[in-house]
Amino acid sequence: MQESRDPRKKSGNERQFITENIVKRPLTRKQIIARGLLFLLLAVGFGVIAAVTFVLTRPAAEQLLRPEPEPEEATVTIPQDEMTEASLPEETESEEIDESEAETEPVEKLVQDALENYRYTVGDVGAVVSALRTQAQKADRSIVTVRPVHQDVDWFDNLVETSDSYAGAVIAETDTELLIITLQAAVEDADSIGIIFANSEEADARMKQQDTISGIAIVSVEKEGLSEDTLESAVPLALGNSYLVKEGDMLIAVGGTAGIVHSSNYGFVSAIQTNMQMIDRTARILYLAIDADAGKGTFLLNLSGEMIGWAVMSGEETGSTVEMTEIMGISDYKSILENLINGLAAPCLGIQGQVVSDVMRENGMPSGIYVVNAVSDRPIYVAGIQNGDIITQINGHETISTNEFRNVIDGLICGQLIHVTVQRNGRDGYTELEFQVTVGAR
Repeated sequence: MQESRDPRKKSGNERQFITENIVKRPLTRKQIIARGLLFLLLAVGFGVIAAVTFVLTRPAAEQLLRPEPEPEEATVTIPQDEMTEASLPEETESEEIDESEAETEPVEKLVQDALENYRYTVGDVGAVVSALRTQAQKADRSIVTVRPVHQDVDWFDNLVETSDSYAGAVIAETDTELLIITLQAAVEDADSIGIIFANSEEADARMKQQDTISGIAIVSVEKEGLSEDTLESAVPLALGNSYLVKEGDMLIAVGGTAGIVHSSNYGFVSAIQTNMQMIDRTARILYLAIDADAGKGTFLLNLSGEMIGWAVMSGEETGSTVEMTEIMGISDYKSILENLINGLAAPCLGIQGQVVSDVMRENGMPSGIYVVNAVSDRPIYVAGIQNGDIITQINGHETISTNEFRNVIDGLICGQLIHVTVQRNGRDGYTELEFQVTVGAR
């Protein structure tokens, strides 16, 4: 019987299949060159397409992906006033009269007699009052109500908001904002600041900068969102030259004169005190024969409608027996005001001083600024400069006059390290010392 054969089993006589690998024929030199040229052509083609695509899509991509640069804030510049002969107190005329004065005396006497004998009518008085009222009403459109809001909690943890009203005046503008001067007390520690314009339109404001020494602050309101009526009526008040104000001049008071915003008054300058020692400068203080509320914000205008100062103290505060208000002249403050309007802190060294006079120099004192008071905790005091020292140089600039001293300080930057040279009196006379002072902020 024959055995069945399993086809999967190989007999010893059977041969296995030979495994073969098919190898491609090597490329010829011509084929290699042809393929290389084709590769180069394709690479150039793709490069051209990519370049064209990049050029066409780049503007759109940059517009979509690149963040828009923040617009730079415009800088407000306030021209400075110089003390001129016209602004100095008038000297008493000499008793001697030259021939030209003698010739004009009859004419002057005629004019004087005519004025003394002229019988003013009610119409004349009405015309004067009407002109003053018109100027005050025009300025009042630039007066705003500043309403600071303070938030607190009561005994039961309920949120309580309190607010008050102060006067402010629009004194500058940029393309994007209106800039308002007001009292520092109006914005100090406020959680929010509201502004009400003369036409009753309301807007939010932010504190731009403040001066803790003079008690003045600048707040700004964005123009975007304000009505055309507000933008047309709230025109910035022009800043005048307080050096030109003389005794007997009439001034117009606007703002919070009567303790209520949008009140006004008129008065005459009774006295002017020059070279009042303030911190880091001397000032010209005007005394106005009216009772104005300095605590609410009162701003003074000349008869041309230009702002020449603001009330810093009322009659009751001075203890005066008559109604009298102290006015800070704006000309002594314009450099500080320019910093505040532009959002910059005004530099401060912290001294009350006076120029060494000719008499003092004759007694052996060197030229410079005599330190009457190095204000406690201010930069000069912290650096070690003492009362009685004489400041002769700041950062190499001589300070032998009031204007030089003020101009040097106005050119400093808060936080800047400066060198202050002083002369200090001792047993062997005056000795030159140098101090490093870090400029502070007002």
